[in-house]
Amino acid sequence: MKEKDLKPGLALSIRVGEFVENSIEKTIVSKKEAPVLQGAPDKNIWYKYPIPEGITGDGSEYYIYIKRAQSDNLCVFLSGGGVAWNEYTAARPVTGGKVAAGLPNYYWNNLRPFTQIMNINIGITEIGNPKNPFDDWNFIIITYATGDFHLGNNDFPYEGEDGSDQILHFHGYGNFIAGMRAGKRFFSNPKKLLIAGDSAGAFAVPALTGEILESFYPECEDVTLLSDSGQLLYDKWQRTAKKIWKTKEEFWRPIKGANITLEWYRCLYRKWGDRLKYLYASSVRDYLLSAYYNDVAHKTYKTDSEVQEVFFHQLNDMVRELKKLTPHFGFFLNDWKNLFLMRGGTVHTAVRERQFYHKTKSGDIMADWLFDAVNGRIRDVGLDLLRC
Repeated sequence: MKEKDLKPGLALSIRVGEFVENSIEKTIVSKKEAPVLQGAPDKNIWYKYPIPEGITGDGSEYYIYIKRAQSDNLCVFLSGGGVAWNEYTAARPVTGGKVAAGLPNYYWNNLRPFTQIMNINIGITEIGNPKNPFDDWNFIIITYATGDFHLGNNDFPYEGEDGSDQILHFHGYGNFIAGMRAGKRFFSNPKKLLIAGDSAGAFAVPALTGEILESFYPECEDVTLLSDSGQLLYDKWQRTAKKIWKTKEEFWRPIKGANITLEWYRCLYRKWGDRLKYLYASSVRDYLLSAYYNDVAHKTYKTDSEVQEVFFHQLNDMVRELKKLTPHFGFFLNDWKNLFLMRGGTVHTAVRERQFYHKTKSGDIMADWLFDAVNGRIRDVGLDLLRC
């Protein structure tokens, strides 16, 4: 869509959004960009680690982030960054302008410098904050800009908004494997392992945990999983995984219903049972996931109180089903208000946000809840916000 075809207010919003993104990006590049790792990493520094065989959605470079710390514990973090499930969504990657204007934008298609602020030095990845109990953990951040929940293996043709022929490289799985191989060189035998993900990465946690344990860390016996905000009901997920992303059969075949995260957790639990510790976090009326669901269900990319209420009821069902899977499944639910662009609803993700340290109305803090869980003290926070 060309700017001249937009209403004046939308065009202004796009320009403001692009200006903000470009300004932040310039600051990151000039002052705060993570150094590229050369040789062995020093402790307590975030490094960018290029993966030559990797590729992002638009065909540009791929890299991961790593941090070496004091302990023998490791967090493998699967980053979020949206999702594309058809040609229409493929043609609408995220830009600062589209976000500001509220126009459809579904996934990040590259790792431009701006994306650093989404990946490191905030929430659980923050360095030097005494409130962060994971500051002394090692980290492998599997970055994400392929729109396929880290699982794809396809070059998908689509027509861009300007009418040009484009290719979306759904290469999330190859990036994941190459990134894990690179990270394993630095962290060979962790004492504790936390496999976590937010947004799109939250969906990937139950899908990829088996591969992480069997191929990279088979000897680690103290493993905790966290999915932060991985709910998007869609009755064509199996077709998307099989035909659009072209994932391995082990990923698409277990998908029998509309809740892809629930289906993958069921499959994972059947194999691993209570050998793993399971955690799920969410706000109760997620403004962003409700907008995605509205688009899936009604082809309208927007959130409002009605679709947020639908999301709330779906969350009730999901919590109930995960508790049926195992009563030891731990939850952290919140009703923190979304203040972003005044779109209502509640926040989207918390583990890599400032809310990681915020108290809920009950006085609970996500950082403390998660630290307790990795040390065997699993508890529920916020179930009183539900109606199940």
